[in-house]
Order: sequence, then structure tokens, then C-alpha cells
Amino acid sequence: MEYKQWYMEYKIHKNRPGLLGDIASMLGMLEVNILTINGVEGKTRGMLLETNDDDKIMLMGEMLKKVDNITVTALRTPKLVDKLAVRHGRYIDRDSDDRKTFRFTRDELGLLVDFLGELFKREGNQVIGLRGMPRVGKTESIIAGSVCAMKRWTFVSSTLLRQTVRSQLADDELNPNNVFIIDGIVSTIRSNEKHYNLLQNVMSMPSTKVIEHPDIFVRESQYSFDDFNIIIELRSNPNEEILYETFTTNYSDDL
Repeated sequence: MEYKQWYMEYKIHKNRPGLLGDIASMLGMLEVNILTINGVEGKTRGMLLETNDDDKIMLMGEMLKKVDNITVTALRTPKLVDKLAVRHGRYIDRDSDDRKTFRFTRDELGLLVDFLGELFKREGNQVIGLRGMPRVGKTESIIAGSVCAMKRWTFVSSTLLRQTVRSQLADDELNPNNVFIIDGIVSTIRSNEKHYNLLQNVMSMPSTKVIEHPDIFVRESQYSFDDFNIIIELRSNPNEEILYETFTTNYSDDL
């Protein structure tokens, strides 16, 4: 059998001396490799494991049920959020009702960049929405995530340095392997026919598109939230409200 990764997470009830060593010894005897290990949010520990025998994982799970000091809370094929939790020591905040919405604050930019980088490595079509107030770090995070994924980024519309509304792209910029950055307000409220034709072309490509201000983009265009694979919210602090009315007028007045 080929080697396969697993994510194991357990809650510690009594962190007695030697507990981790005992678990590591058990995994070692079963010839299950520990790739990464880290504490995850308090008295929870996460492990990224690797083995070529799924039965060993099932056996280990049954054995650990008999250990009074811990409770296994997850034993599964690792998801992206699991890998990042082990890497950063915390889980990404995820909306309990809309599971495709992920929340970050500005002090979590490192985690956000890592998350975006992993998303950008995926092949094929994906549309990512990025909500946030001005100057919170949205565009900078997208660019940093592109660097992490070793992908070239292409601005279709933006306000990073100055107002950018593209009406055409060069052949190398239209490479489906690029990450396309779209400002949802600029591309709808301030777009002309040539730009909108370009936008439709980009949206139909089998590539990664990141749309800032997705709510305005949906409100002012033919697209809907069903077209989005993931929605990311970035705030200066957890209590900050994202209110588009406070800055959408400036987009129109300044251009």
C-alpha cells in the first residue's frame, strides 16, 4: 500500500509526565510516522501522521480509547484546516452556519497568507471572495499568498497603489496558472464595457480568482455567491463591522 497521511487530535485531561512519550512510543511500535506535532488551542494536541497501513490507524484509535488521560477528538484524512492548525497551533475561525466562510483578524495575517498560499496551489477553477474594510491588508495578503504558492498575480482591477481598471491583458497575463485579483467595487461601479468583457473572460477561465468586496460584486453583477468556493473575512479586530456604505461612495467620487 502507498503511504497516506492522517490527522489525529486529542484533548488532554491530565498532562502527566511522559504522556506524549507513551503515545509516541505506541506510534513507533506500530511504525506510524509522526510528521508534525503541535499544541492546538489550549489542552489539545494535533498530530500529522503517515502510514502505509490504514488498519494500524484504526487499531491505534481503539487503543487510545482506553487511555484515561486523553480523549481522541479527531482521526481522519487531514483537511487543509487541520494541516494549518498543526502548523500554527490554532484553528481558523469558521462560520458555523456558512461553512465556506472563514474569518481572520489582522494579527493573524501569517495564518491567512499560509491559508491563501495553500488554496492558490490548487489547480483548476476556484473563486475566492475577500471581505474587509480599506487598508486592513486584503491585497497585500493575496500577493503574499501568491508568492508562497509560487504563482504570478495579475491585477484585473485594484486600488492598491492607484485606481486600476484594465481593459485588456497581455498573453502572459492571461495564463490560467496566474492568480487574478479583482476589486469587486472598481469592476462593477466603475467598469466600462471593455473592462466588463475582460472580467467575463477572466471569470470563465479555469483559474484562481480572488475578488475583494464580493458583496458589492454580487450586488452589481450577474454573478451570485453560488459562484464562490470560499469567502474570507479579514478584520482589524474581531468586533469590527464590515460596512460597505462607509467607503463605496468614495470609490465613485475619487475616480
